[in-house]
Amino acid sequence: MEPSGRIAPPDWMRRSDTVSVMAALTAEGHVARFVGGCLRDAVVGRPVSDIDIATAAAPDDVIRLLNAAGLRAVPTGKAHGTITAVANGVPYEVTTLRRDVETDGRHAVVAFTDDWAEDAARRDFTFNALYADPDGALYDPTGTGIDDARAGRVRFVGNARERIEEDVLRLLRFFRFHAHYGDGPADADALSACREMASQIGTLSAERVWAELKRLLLAPDPTPTVALMEEEGVLAYLLPEVRHVERLAALVQVETGLSVPGDVIRRLAVLVDADEAGVAAIAKRLRMAARDGARLKRLTAPDIWPEPRAGDDGNRVVLYRLGDSLFRDLVLIRAANAADSGERDVSAWNALYSLPDRAPVPGFPLSGRDIRDAGVAEGPEVGARLAEMERWWIEGGFAADRNACLERLRGLIRPS
Repeated sequence: MEPSGRIAPPDWMRRSDTVSVMAALTAEGHVARFVGGCLRDAVVGRPVSDIDIATAAAPDDVIRLLNAAGLRAVPTGKAHGTITAVANGVPYEVTTLRRDVETDGRHAVVAFTDDWAEDAARRDFTFNALYADPDGALYDPTGTGIDDARAGRVRFVGNARERIEEDVLRLLRFFRFHAHYGDGPADADALSACREMASQIGTLSAERVWAELKRLLLAPDPTPTVALMEEEGVLAYLLPEVRHVERLAALVQVETGLSVPGDVIRRLAVLVDADEAGVAAIAKRLRMAARDGARLKRLTAPDIWPEPRAGDDGNRVVLYRLGDSLFRDLVLIRAANAADSGERDVSAWNALYSLPDRAPVPGFPLSGRDIRDAGVAEGPEVGARLAEMERWWIEGGFAADRNACLERLRGLIRPS
């Protein structure tokens, strides 16, 4: 295989831990090359986090070579050829070249090979089928991976339908990569295959689906891709509750204006139209963590909303009831809903978002123990008196400190 181009070795290639791993893997004349996402990102000038390596060496040889160099070798996926090398605490996924022997849409039976073109042929997208030597020599077995990466074209390796039939998750990965890397119209062949295969999404595990959906929603602006999925009939099999793609666009605009990072649950909340039972069904279907499901419920059906017209005093009560994080999330969602309906008073929403910093609300200074210490016997009256004191404290604008609250309490509760 001849090089197709060259990149100046970036910092991550020249790090001491990377050099030690590559030196170990090539110690006996084996060829090891960087592969996949790290090269895709290097080609387009994006930061690189995970570093993957491909080699013709068998998994047992990879383990032996790493151990001989004093590096840790973890057999994370040995049956499929993957060993994790750990150098200075940094993990590197090392995978033996392989070809698919049998696939069923979810899992593959593989055989190891020493043919780099065979290994490339089983990968998903052309820009993920790039390889590079440590000196920066680039190999592009599909012939279009480098150009596709630079042009923002997300294209399957070979026949799009065949790639999806091998692993249906690639259908969702196509949209996820298009959201993060696509520039211009989506590839027509890929869209056709995704549309035809969308009904197979239900065969995937919920965990894999949710993982891809989260990554998609964290794109800088996932709106065009989500709209494309709706247009192509894919969302009907993934999230039939989606009703408000336009609100996602408004939310992204609000987040950008306030320099707030995108958030998966917040973005999902503006997309769906579901009551409490519907939200529970979404959380169950995607097997969300309990805290994510609970947060989605709070964001789709809150008991109270922040509102600019309530002023700082009224919204401080809302802030106290909701807490800083939920308050800010609901400000963003409410602002997105307002923008979608034509209300564009950005300054009012910006001021409301900053309320927790401008006028923070202290914690209520009393507890049930204070009520009992004041002479109220254990029982329902403790809670009733505590609630009464809290209402008084809130009505006073949260101004009373603990001493003032205790004085008020003693005035309300006289020993008999």
